[in-house]
Amino acid sequence: MSLYIKETGENNDETIVFLHGDGIAGWMWDEQLKAFSDYHCIIPDLPGHGKSAEVKPVTVQDTADKIIDIIKNKAKNGKAHIVGLSMGAQITVQILSTAPEVVNHVLISGALVRSSQPTESFLELLDNLIALYLPDKNKIIRIMSYVRSYNIPRNLIDKFRESTYVIEPYYLDKILRETILFKMPDNLEHADVPVLVMAGEKDYRIINESALNLLNVLPNSKGAIVLKVGHLWNIENPEMFNNVLRAWISDEDLSNISLIEF
Repeated sequence: MSLYIKETGENNDETIVFLHGDGIAGWMWDEQLKAFSDYHCIIPDLPGHGKSAEVKPVTVQDTADKIIDIIKNKAKNGKAHIVGLSMGAQITVQILSTAPEVVNHVLISGALVRSSQPTESFLELLDNLIALYLPDKNKIIRIMSYVRSYNIPRNLIDKFRESTYVIEPYYLDKILRETILFKMPDNLEHADVPVLVMAGEKDYRIINESALNLLNVLPNSKGAIVLKVGHLWNIENPEMFNNVLRAWISDEDLSNISLIEF
């Protein structure tokens, strides 16, 4: 089964591929889709999510391979700018490791990347936390806690709830393990394409640590923190996100935008 894809601007000259975070779907990029009507935009629902809920498996590597095929077959000249957030950022990192030749510019934000395998005690804790979470994933109190944590606007709550409902618990378990345990892939030092590594000021500390690890490996990268926002800052402050993205993929100066360099 193929991934569900929303595609706009097929007649435009350059392609942007937007990769969403875990537990959500392609709708998280709606404000970006409006702002980049002058680009050919491809927004997939990733395996296990949204309208691709029946697509398996749900590994980062397999998903990266699927996105690479989409770029080769659908993107202008077989290359695309890639924008990835959270799990989408991890998939983008995997693409940089596997097939940097299909990439133009990259913007990633909120990427969790481990430099080493976690301890047995951490894995045991992860088992317990997932076992506690899965039975409650569809309860409104759990959903609303995430809505508040990610500062999701009220008009998007129904979409967030629906995205939560369609993910089967068995595959959500696998998705959580894939994202939480994602390890720095090999060959990133050969991915000589422009990469902007970002995080929200209110994002988790381990995200900042991961950003620094990526900046140390990627040869043509810059890093920046966005003030007053958290993990899903493309939803919290879409105007800022759109300004940063347009400047980055157009090779414009970012110094006029209120960012803090890593």
